[in-house]
Amino acid sequence: MQIADLVNEDASLVSRRCWSDPAVYELEKRGIFGRAWLFLGHESQIRQPGDFVQAYMCETPVILARGSDGGVHASINSCTHRGLPVCRASHGNTKRFVCPYHSWSYTVEGDLVTIPQESEVKCKPDKSTLGLKKVPRVASWRGLVFGSFDENIIPLEQYLGDMRFYLDAFLGRFPAGIEFLGAPHRWVMDANWKLPVENQLGDVNHGAFLHAAIIPREIQDQIEEIGYSAVTTPGHGATFRLMPEAAPVDEVAWGMEGMGAILGGEEVQQYLREVQARAAERVGELRARMKGLTYGVYPNLSFLWSNTSFKVSHPRGPGKVEYWSWAAVPADAPDSIKKVLRSNYSSFFGPGGILEQEDSEVWMQQYRGANIDFADDRPFYYGLGLGEEEPHPDLPGLVSTTANEYFARAFFQRWRDALQAVEDVE
Repeated sequence: MQIADLVNEDASLVSRRCWSDPAVYELEKRGIFGRAWLFLGHESQIRQPGDFVQAYMCETPVILARGSDGGVHASINSCTHRGLPVCRASHGNTKRFVCPYHSWSYTVEGDLVTIPQESEVKCKPDKSTLGLKKVPRVASWRGLVFGSFDENIIPLEQYLGDMRFYLDAFLGRFPAGIEFLGAPHRWVMDANWKLPVENQLGDVNHGAFLHAAIIPREIQDQIEEIGYSAVTTPGHGATFRLMPEAAPVDEVAWGMEGMGAILGGEEVQQYLREVQARAAERVGELRARMKGLTYGVYPNLSFLWSNTSFKVSHPRGPGKVEYWSWAAVPADAPDSIKKVLRSNYSSFFGPGGILEQEDSEVWMQQYRGANIDFADDRPFYYGLGLGEEEPHPDLPGLVSTTANEYFARAFFQRWRDALQAVEDVE
């Protein structure tokens, strides 16, 4: 198998083996998840010293914690003695993580503190060398925390690049930023990890068909008329509507559309109007007119603007994905507003959400389609709008219509190059 044979030069043709081949998955673990910045969580989840949440970097379990020094730390959740997880709660606050096997204990920063059996032996172990293995690079931007196994990776801000422009169009609207509410929804599906990711790589065109029961036709017409897809760096990008300068506030304000506005009620609608009325002074005139849809940060982080949810696709092998989804809300919004926004998010994008159920079923069917006997010689086609993307006078990156599949092509080009780099070494 040669990776170059799986994705053609312009990534308009992608082999079904990219989703189904175990050998491909093994290369992904080293070439992608071993070398990228991976999303771990949000600083609002670990406000106080001792606060922690569990996270994953591919299949590696990680503890994300606020240390006694106020810093953010990430350690692999595996005891140095016999390998058991030292943290078994999904989140909480603690002074120590204690292994259930022999009670070795560690600080929230990951340093080994006590070995109960140490008093019984003459040869004392050097505890300074036996702490939890640390994630070598941890960084935060706008409260979003990332980690990397690659000690030599470029700084996070450089990694995000111009994607920060698009993320800030939303995150910068709120004086106090955003916060995550509660633990993530989690569910496991028989699908490859790239399929949920791909769904958010600018694929807003399925909404008119797969979600026809809930998405009004006029919304889809608007997306087709004034929608854009921008790729800043391969794998990073955003889809959004750039609303007309004279558009009424109700049309521009995020969340004011379809069932979201109906479920929100007047109090929420008025709050959204107020945020939009001050958006220009916070993010500039251009970004104030942006009404975001789907965002992607390579390799596996997605952000859905309209329902303010952050999502990560954690691989569990080539044919399983553990999908995590958080509700995000403005940190300084009244509690009553936060409650309704979280309810709206759950109605659409929790495991039982209207849209997520439809999407989840499609991802599982896609995976089955990638494994159909005697069809593996027929690649999937990603060529819509090939070559039509171009620079925009006001927007970073290469920009196209939302019908253009350039976002997905750019992802698979980066994916191919990353795996080839590992393949060439081996």
